[in-house]
Amino acid sequence: MNLKHNLKEGYSPLYFLASLGAGGLSVSFFMYLMFMIKHPKTPMSTYSDIFPILSEVTVVSFLVLVALLGILFFAFVHFKLLIWNIKEYSLFKNTSSYTDLKNSNNEVQLMAMPLTMAMSINVCFILGAVFVPGLWSIVEYLFPFATIAFLLVGLYALKLYGSYVSRVLIGGTFDFEKNSNFSQMLAVFAFSMISVGLAAPGAMSHYVGVSAFALFFSILFMMISIILLVITLVIGFKSMLRYGVSGESAGTLWMLIPILTLLGIALVRISFGLIHNFQQEASPSYLFMLTSAILSAQIIVGFFGYMIMKKIGYFSKFVKSNVKSVGALGLICPGVAFFVFGMFFIFFGLLKNNVVEIFSLGYFIVLAPLVLIQLKTIQVFFNLSKKLLISKS
Repeated sequence: MNLKHNLKEGYSPLYFLASLGAGGLSVSFFMYLMFMIKHPKTPMSTYSDIFPILSEVTVVSFLVLVALLGILFFAFVHFKLLIWNIKEYSLFKNTSSYTDLKNSNNEVQLMAMPLTMAMSINVCFILGAVFVPGLWSIVEYLFPFATIAFLLVGLYALKLYGSYVSRVLIGGTFDFEKNSNFSQMLAVFAFSMISVGLAAPGAMSHYVGVSAFALFFSILFMMISIILLVITLVIGFKSMLRYGVSGESAGTLWMLIPILTLLGIALVRISFGLIHNFQQEASPSYLFMLTSAILSAQIIVGFFGYMIMKKIGYFSKFVKSNVKSVGALGLICPGVAFFVFGMFFIFFGLLKNNVVEIFSLGYFIVLAPLVLIQLKTIQVFFNLSKKLLISKS
């Protein structure tokens, strides 16, 4: 992958969304291993659960190998694009375009950086669990470090967003006419990613102190996300109703889908943390209700967003044609997020409540549309990468 270099004035922090999307696709392949391979001794599939299957010559072992290759490939692309973005961003900071960005609504685009960094921690966690033999035996020692890592990213996100919000509130410089989209939700997206990351050690640690510490800060960043979600929804709808949807930014209409996935998974993890360490009773029916509500909201957002984007020709102009729009990279996240939460819905909403049985006909019927969405997302990722990231020279 020969990437463009020295973009300077032509760079945008939204390029971080390419790295984010690749990281999300890596996680999506792990979902097959997470929910289809038995792991009775651990809360997630690990090396000891996965690699013995590869010694068999079966269709299942082939599919496991495909999933492992998918994890590795997109993890490699994620980190390659992350390093590329950091280098290009350092050059971009010395340009007049960066100064203009810092004095406009687009300053919120800087939140793509902590968002992607939080994804990197998740990818590292999965790579370690899947490919490092025996790592899970010392995982309790790693949970505090993972918590600290997410908190550092959270502090960085608060610093960036605090600088932006204080500027627009003190100066009254927010431009509502240029806010006829949901681009301001990028901050909500970032804080939600930090919340779900912190919920992982909170759910899986057997030490109540570590669990409580991680869960508290997961809930803290979740509350930040929810408060900002309400605000950004209101001001976004206000601008769109008055000025109409901004054509190039119409893809942000789907940004609520990954936010819902992250908040939904965070709630599931928090529930497990309370069950494991706070004597909370397990309730499969609650998980059915929660996952159904989240998935229903995503379907609604996806449907109406698609209708609007289709009507204004967003896909034909910014995805299929030669017109370049960095913001189109944000389309990868909704596809990944819908697939990932769909897997949570099938496992915790349907299997845990005996609605369907794993590997039954009903199971594959429900799974099929999710797989198609994942494949379509991969196709869009490669198409956009070729158009926006790959150097032709």
